[in-house]
Amino acid sequence: MSRAVAALLGLVLTGCASVSAERSIDEVRKLAGPDAAALKAVTDASGETERAQAVEALLAKPLGMDEAIRLAMLNNRSAQAGLAELGVAEAELAQAGRIENPTLSFAKLRSEGEVEYERAFKLDLLGVLFIPWRMRIETQRLEQEKLRVAADIARLALETRKAWVNAVAAAQSARYRADVNEAAEAGATLARRMADVGNFSRLDQAREQAYYAETTAELARARQEAVEARERLIRLLGLGGSEVTKLTLPERLPDLPATPRAFEQTAQVAAQQRLDLQRARHEVEGLARSLGLGRATRWVNALETSYLHNSSNEGHRARGYELEFQLPLFDWGDARLARNEASYRAAFNRAAEIGLNAESELRARYLGYRTAYDLARHYRDEIVPLRRTIADESLLRYNGMLIGVFELLAEARQQVVAVDAYLDALRAFWVADADLALAASAGGGETGSGPRRAAGNQAGAPAGH
Repeated sequence: MSRAVAALLGLVLTGCASVSAERSIDEVRKLAGPDAAALKAVTDASGETERAQAVEALLAKPLGMDEAIRLAMLNNRSAQAGLAELGVAEAELAQAGRIENPTLSFAKLRSEGEVEYERAFKLDLLGVLFIPWRMRIETQRLEQEKLRVAADIARLALETRKAWVNAVAAAQSARYRADVNEAAEAGATLARRMADVGNFSRLDQAREQAYYAETTAELARARQEAVEARERLIRLLGLGGSEVTKLTLPERLPDLPATPRAFEQTAQVAAQQRLDLQRARHEVEGLARSLGLGRATRWVNALETSYLHNSSNEGHRARGYELEFQLPLFDWGDARLARNEASYRAAFNRAAEIGLNAESELRARYLGYRTAYDLARHYRDEIVPLRRTIADESLLRYNGMLIGVFELLAEARQQVVAVDAYLDALRAFWVADADLALAASAGGGETGSGPRRAAGNQAGAPAGH
C-alpha cells in the first residue's frame, strides 16, 4: 500500500507542477483572438510601472481603433479581475491534487494502576485513491474558466471597438453640426436684415429663424452625445485622472472596406472558435466525469486507514492498523446520484440551446452587417453625390440670377441632411462589424449600441422657398 500511495503522490506532484499562471494566460490570449495580444496580468510594482509606461506611449498620439483595443487589454480593470479569477481556478486544481492532511491522535487511559497510551495516525485512503479523478474534474473546470475569461476578454475588445467607433463618429458629427449651425445663423441674420428693409416677409424670416433654432438644439444634442460616447470609451480603456485629458481621437471614421465579409467564412469561424459553445461542451464533459465519480462513491464515500501503536506502563506494546468506512444504512447515495444526473441533463439541454441560439444570432448579425454595409455604400455612392450635384447646379443658377439666396440655402441644407445621414450609416456599419465579430467569437453582443438619429428627425430646410 505504501508503494501505491508513493506512486500516486509522485503523480499528483507532477500534475501540480504543470499548473502555470502565465501558460493559462497565454491560452486565454489564443482563445480570445488577435485583439488580446497585449493582455498581461499586473501582479507587482514593476508590472504596474511597465503598464503605466505603455499607456503613456499609447496616449502620446491620436488613438486609433487597434490602439484603443490594445490600451483596453493593458489597462481595463475588469480584464485584470478576470485574470485573477483564473488564478482561483488554478489554485482549486492544485488543491485537488493535494492529499488531505493526516490525523494524529494520542490517548492516555488509566485503569487500576495500569496506564495505557494509544497513538494513531489516520489517512483518508479513499481521498488518495480518487486524487487523479478529482484532478481531471478540476482540470475540466479550469478549462471552463479559461473559456469564460477568454469570452469576457473578447467581448471587452469588441465593445471597445464599438465605443471607439461611437466616440469618433459622435465627435465628427458634433463638428459637422457646428458648421451647419454657423451657416444657419448666417441665414437667419440675412433674413432678419432683409425683413427690416422690407425685402422679406415675416413668414419667411420666421422659417429661417426656426431653422437656426432647430440646428442650435441639434448641436447641443450632438455635443452631449459626443461627451457620453467619449466617456463610455474612457471607462472601457480604464483611464482616470490626467490620463483622460491626454486622450485624443482621430477626426473621422475609417472608410468602408472594398468588399464585405462572406457569410460562409464567418459561420466557419463561429463553429470553430465561438467560446460559449466550447464552454458548454466543457461543462457537459465535466459533469459527465462528476457523474462517474458519484456512481463510484455511491456506496462507500469515506474510507480511512489508521496506524495504531498502543503501550502501557507495564511494558505491554501493541501495533497494528485499522480501516474505517461508513455504512450506507441511512444514506444510500441515491439522492447525490439523482442530483448529478439532473445537473448533467440540465447542462446538456443548455448546451443544445446555446448552439441553436448561436445559429440564429449569427444569421441576424450578418443580415444587420450586410444591410449596414449596403446602406452606407448607397449613401456614399448615390445619395451624397446626387445632393452635391444638385447643390452645384443650384449655385450656377444663383450666379445666373435664376434663383435667390434662400433657394440656394435650401438645397445646401438638403445636402447637409444627406451627409449627416451618411456619417450615421458609416458609424452603424462599423458597429455592426463589431457585433458580427462578437457573434462569431464570443456571442451575446448587443446590436446598435450608441446614439443614432434618424434622417427624418433632423432639422430640414424650411418649406416654401
